[in-house]
Amino acid sequence: MVDYVNLEYEPSKNDLIAMYYVEISSECKNLEHASEEIAKESSIGTWTEIATLSAEIAEHLKPSTFYINEENNIIKIAYTKDLFEANNISQILSAIAGNIYGMKVIKSLRLLDISFPEDIVSAYRGPKFGIDGIKKLTNVMDRPLLGTIVKPKVGLNEIEHSKICGEAWQGGLDIVKDDENLTSMKFNKFEKRITETLKIRDKIESTTGERKFYMPNITAPLNVMKKRADFVVKNGGEYVMVDIVTVGYSALQEIREYLDDKNVVIHAHRAMHAAFTRDKKHGMTMLALAKLMRLIGMDQLHTGTIIGKMEGGKQEVLEINNAISKPEMKDNNLTMLNQDWYNIKPILPVASGGLSPLHIPELIKILGKDMVYQFGGGCHGHPDGTKAGAKAIRQAVDAVLQGYSLYDYSKKNFELAKAIETWDKK
Repeated sequence: MVDYVNLEYEPSKNDLIAMYYVEISSECKNLEHASEEIAKESSIGTWTEIATLSAEIAEHLKPSTFYINEENNIIKIAYTKDLFEANNISQILSAIAGNIYGMKVIKSLRLLDISFPEDIVSAYRGPKFGIDGIKKLTNVMDRPLLGTIVKPKVGLNEIEHSKICGEAWQGGLDIVKDDENLTSMKFNKFEKRITETLKIRDKIESTTGERKFYMPNITAPLNVMKKRADFVVKNGGEYVMVDIVTVGYSALQEIREYLDDKNVVIHAHRAMHAAFTRDKKHGMTMLALAKLMRLIGMDQLHTGTIIGKMEGGKQEVLEINNAISKPEMKDNNLTMLNQDWYNIKPILPVASGGLSPLHIPELIKILGKDMVYQFGGGCHGHPDGTKAGAKAIRQAVDAVLQGYSLYDYSKKNFELAKAIETWDKK
């Protein structure tokens, strides 16, 4: 009989570690029993003894549950790297986040975190640009990158869309991006939207002297994504955006490989993530998803705002941002595992969702300057329009970086004053 629980086991540098939150069902004896079943089902075992499982296979490939915390319902399982096809995120997740969710002994199961050994990390390119590369490209070094999302999400035609982009750029924003559900629509075709918007970008760059960037959503079947990315690059675009969950891991890996020789930043939108990350007892964490995105090689990733309209607390968002932007992570037993990223570049975190200029002091205080801050309604909802909304955002950042309160700075900045009047609910 193979024993999948060994609390004396010390993980080696060749192990992939998975940490889970587990609630057992009435069919399970205890957490140790659940740990045994999870380790077995995710690797070499099944529901009964099998003659085909040799002692040699078991000795070489069996995982070990080496940590069980009954009080917090947390377990950690070490898997040898040989259980995985290194450069295949889909296969890795099919093992450590696959059949185990459907087991009767489990009431709730959440993949909290994953730690990858060097041999798996080295199989990936990671981000092409990373934080330093994006700073160099945008020439924005000492403040956050500022952006907006064209609103309404869908409904505008290509000319209307490009006009709004121009107003946002004129007002001082660096980035304008498509929303997650705008691709190539009957009323707004992808190719025309790209050409019209990039023409406006070129004009605004020449008049402002600042670099400006457009993030078109290329999300589609993989062969179409490649064509759309090519079209963006051909027309002078320097960013593409992908809905990372809905396109799937294998498509992400391939589009990252495909774009490696092109000078284009990949912006990762996490639409649909909350379908499996929001439940604190089941699914997987945004932390785990974010680490997968760093391996695959997204350059920017939505990670949460802490404030605003989207779910996600301070500790959670900061842990995610640290995981994707720092060279290593330290195990704290309950929420994170050790991770050395070796030569994998960091991802630039993105905060977006229900933000206005009034949130900027708190955003910078909590999340810092190595960020992208995006304002949809908080830009276009300004009573004087998009350009004024963009100016108010830029003024709010200037105020914080120069050590002024927003209220003091607004005395000489009309757009910020109007923003405060509009959104200050105190």
